[in-house]
Amino acid sequence: MGLWFTEKQTDNFGITAKIKRTHHTEKTDFQQLDMLETEEWGNMLTLDGMVMTTQKDEFVYHEMMAHVPLFTHPNPEHVLVVGGGDGGVIREVLKHPEVKQATLVEIDGKVIEYSKKFLPEIAGDLEDARVEVKVDDGFMHIAQSEAAYDVIMVDSTEPVGPAVNLFTKGFYAGISNALKEDGILVAQTDNPWFKADLIQQVYQDVKEIFPITRLYTANIPTYPSGLWTFTMGSKTQDPLEVPESRFHEIETKYYTKELHKASFVLPKFVKDLTE
Repeated sequence: MGLWFTEKQTDNFGITAKIKRTHHTEKTDFQQLDMLETEEWGNMLTLDGMVMTTQKDEFVYHEMMAHVPLFTHPNPEHVLVVGGGDGGVIREVLKHPEVKQATLVEIDGKVIEYSKKFLPEIAGDLEDARVEVKVDDGFMHIAQSEAAYDVIMVDSTEPVGPAVNLFTKGFYAGISNALKEDGILVAQTDNPWFKADLIQQVYQDVKEIFPITRLYTANIPTYPSGLWTFTMGSKTQDPLEVPESRFHEIETKYYTKELHKASFVLPKFVKDLTE
């Protein structure tokens, strides 16, 4: 029969993957952490039973979280990643030569520790000289920052446990204050099949704070429904009006300059959530 891991994505639906072995399991101070080796997806990090990342498809999420805002901003020198202890977004951020410093604020140091051990191709750049790693509460870090960052990326888990505060209007208002005058926010905002109400609420909250608000999508097979959304709030820069001269060559597997704009073309049922 073999051993299978199942993530119950709703009360009536889930996805399952065959497991080769369990590398590590631990109840941290914040959540249940499991590092599994799967037959299909390679090593997989789960938190509280939810898939966070896998070796096979991680590049989609991390590239789309990082490159869309970083190519939109004219000069992203100082970047903050809230959450993202696996290091994948930081890896992509460092592909942009304009970035002088990338700060990672992850509340659970165990995520960083075991990602370095079992997901080195994702977490390896956390040791880079341009990276500052802080094991701290991202909500509080934002509250204590003012006009400090060009781009802030919220790479959180789903809105449960320690991530609940990262989906509130007050948090997005704090991010606006922590951003410089031409700053950009991007937050992962789950999927439109099961979390339509969440997307709708976050979009409206961000729209009330930022002059330019956009929703874009990516295909991530190990995330609930496979269709994932990101919400961008920008003070001055429109991701749909990025000049051709701003794009430079970087090594990617999913993101392209053509996909940059195409990802904002939404299926009608998703577009309806923004109206």
